[in-house]
Amino acid sequence: MHKGPNNQPESGIWVCTPGRWRLSIPRDELCHFVAGRATYRSDFGEMIEVSTGTVVMFPAGWRGECTVHETMRNVYMLA
Repeated sequence: MHKGPNNQPESGIWVCTPGRWRLSIPRDELCHFVAGRATYRSDFGEMIEVSTGTVVMFPAGWRGECTVHETMRNVYMLA
């Protein structure tokens, strides 16, 4: 939806089908999940369950695993 100089800030819509993968967040990222369901598990064991209406702030450097259970859609902003 928007990319500033050097892609900072960046905002958009992301759609993902079910699956699982490793994840590393390079910059602060705010996500508003508008459809679907997923689980994020940090390398430190923190579990974040997301579904329609969930808002999550992932700090820069967050690492872990994402498991999408139902096709999800989110609106995001990278700082």
